[in-house]
Amino acid sequence: MEVSVIRSCSQATNPKTELGFSDSRFSFGKFNEKLFSRKPNSVSFESPLRRGKSGLRITAQAAQSDRLPKSKSSTKSKTLNRIRLFAGLPLDVVSGGTVNQFRAISAGLKALKLLGLEGVELPIWWGVVEHESMGKYNWSGYLTIAEMVRKAGLKLNVTLCFHASSQPKIPLPEWVLDIGKTKSNIFFKDRAGKPYRGCLSLAVDELAVLNGKTPMEVYQDFCESFKSAFSAFIGSTITVGITMGLGPDGELRYPSHRGFAKSGTVPGAGEFQCYDKNMLHLLKQHAEACGKPKWGLGGPHNAPAYSELPTANTFFKDHGGSWESPYGDFFLSWYSSQLIAHGDRLLSLASSVFSDSAVNIFGKVPLMHSWHGTRSHPSELTAGFYNTATRKGYEEVAEMFARNSCKIILPGMDQSDKYQLKESLSSPESLLAEIGTACNKHGVGISGQNSTVGAPDGLKQIKKNMLSENLNDSFIFQRIGAQFFAPEHFPLFIEFVRKLNQPELYSGNLPTKEGTTTTTDSVHTRSNLSIHVQSA
Repeated sequence: MEVSVIRSCSQATNPKTELGFSDSRFSFGKFNEKLFSRKPNSVSFESPLRRGKSGLRITAQAAQSDRLPKSKSSTKSKTLNRIRLFAGLPLDVVSGGTVNQFRAISAGLKALKLLGLEGVELPIWWGVVEHESMGKYNWSGYLTIAEMVRKAGLKLNVTLCFHASSQPKIPLPEWVLDIGKTKSNIFFKDRAGKPYRGCLSLAVDELAVLNGKTPMEVYQDFCESFKSAFSAFIGSTITVGITMGLGPDGELRYPSHRGFAKSGTVPGAGEFQCYDKNMLHLLKQHAEACGKPKWGLGGPHNAPAYSELPTANTFFKDHGGSWESPYGDFFLSWYSSQLIAHGDRLLSLASSVFSDSAVNIFGKVPLMHSWHGTRSHPSELTAGFYNTATRKGYEEVAEMFARNSCKIILPGMDQSDKYQLKESLSSPESLLAEIGTACNKHGVGISGQNSTVGAPDGLKQIKKNMLSENLNDSFIFQRIGAQFFAPEHFPLFIEFVRKLNQPELYSGNLPTKEGTTTTTDSVHTRSNLSIHVQSA
């Protein structure tokens, strides 16, 4: 795919910039790719395995243009434009203090600016910044990105990631993992005693398990260091928000689903994560305080394992299951309250650190929509949300966010009920509406995300949510990479953005996935730029 940027040098007319695209194979996300073009105003990339014309190229050159007619605003356009649109940068955009694929990132930023996006989201990893030892921070690569974003005229939304990533592989700080080698109970454990090394157990939040400091103290030091290092950007480039990592994948949840279900397979119920010694200690204390000491010996014995169906045992049985029993209510209330208290601690910390920074604080809540069509909602229960057909569990979550004056990020806004496996009784749309109702009730702003690039009718579903009460703040499209810039997706994304910005001017056709359309079109964007799209 080729992206050409043509900026007008006409002094008598409005500036005009065209963004042209031609189909070819493109690979972006693998950071072992090499530059093959280094012209002054041209950037191209190709995989070492593919030579030739594959790649992304941004070329700047002068062009004369006539004045384009000003567009008339429309009610629909105003309704859609209240939602600020961002795109997430690659997860491994920085490693070892340096920016990976500097030229590709620069090219991508230019393209996003021309499309009229508000800005980009930057994931900042604990394991990258504080990699070697506690209190030793290396912000250099991320500061370089911030400067690139500022020069591109975009805004920056930052995510502070206190978790690990499996793909691409970004572990927790080396010194934390070293501690975990001898003190495995700093991590969550499942019923088999297997630790989850993707984040720390919430049960150690206030225990001095990190070389004499508590995780909360370490998180606060990290946030304070970030605030100091990025002081030149906060309030100018970083104006929208800072997202506080809250757990696995940055989400407020337990790691109840380890790994990913294979495509086309029915997901399991998940597994409760309460078996590290610190979680068991808290459970034991709670059971004794309730006068039920035998209930504090462990999690439900009749709950299924990760990949097992809810019907594999009796805990999640729709009628007469243990989840509806006094014991079930005892355990699920405690389990969810621990998660909410953890989120409360972290959001309170972030709100305090950035109280004078004039930026919003966000936290991410997962969309555990598998089995939402059952009465027990097992995927939600194992993840820590006591939400069933008879209990509105997200009320407590929304109230906690409201108490800290924070906003919620909801993923899965590209997911439609009709594309879910019927056997999973999944309903992302109804769960999204349910969480949205709780947020609206408590006055909590909602920012949206997609779960995958290229979900069936995903962009259509995102637009639908933009026009609903499920989304009222911003949308972060995840994530720039090979799939994002692929010829079967990127032209559709451009069409999506153009329809949001200027629906009344949109009259042309963009390339379809089948590549059958061969028309061109130009329209104004919000930044007085003209986007020219052409399929080869």
